[in-house]
Amino acid sequence: MDKNVKYTYEIMEVCLMAGKIMLQSGAETYRVEDTMMRMAAAFGIGESHSYVTPTGIIFSTEGSEPTKTKLIRISERTTDLKKVALVNSISRKITAGEVTLKEAAELLKELESQNVSFPLYLQVLAAAISSGCFLIMFKGGWYDFLPAIISGGVGYICFVYFHRLVPIKFFAEFLASFTIGALSFLFIKTGIGNELDKIIIGSVMPLVPGLLITNAVRDLMAGHLVSGLSKGAEAFLTAFAIGSGIAVILSFI
Repeated sequence: MDKNVKYTYEIMEVCLMAGKIMLQSGAETYRVEDTMMRMAAAFGIGESHSYVTPTGIIFSTEGSEPTKTKLIRISERTTDLKKVALVNSISRKITAGEVTLKEAAELLKELESQNVSFPLYLQVLAAAISSGCFLIMFKGGWYDFLPAIISGGVGYICFVYFHRLVPIKFFAEFLASFTIGALSFLFIKTGIGNELDKIIIGSVMPLVPGLLITNAVRDLMAGHLVSGLSKGAEAFLTAFAIGSGIAVILSFI
């Protein structure tokens, strides 16, 4: 293989790796495309094209040789904005000429294998506290603050472990919201809580797809219709799964 062709493919691999990490971590479509093209330009590829959807990335480069195109599939997506920020940092270093192609590949491979998210206990604690705070924000009483904290924390733990058992996100969200509804009803029945609706609303808020909705609107405004509509559909299905879990519990009351 010609050295120039091999070098171009190496650049494409680095750009695709950066795009893959960002997309899997919850980055917006326009940010992924912009980052990949900026990195390619910094390594000497003046004209490149990227097409990003929530489930795949197509990246091509143009030059004196025939156009080269590569496709990668994205099967897992989560929310890890720290990884997005770290990829952006590596991209800025590449643009500034502080990192070579080989160093960039090593940094991205290391980042891809790392788990930079917060420990599970801290995530559960944050979900629990935010559940209580959301209850107060929705004009719930302080008497229901502790039940909302417990329901929100247990619901988030269930969501994490159900997702590990069955890698279907909507199924895990349905079961987690079902658990939250059952716990909230149990608190009301035992006299520990007062307002069932406020406890449930506060407890399910950590499961609500806020980032998905924001990214969907942002992509639609930027003209990325396919990505915007698909993210909007995913957010709708997530909200439907949460609502269904609560509806099943309320139907038995």
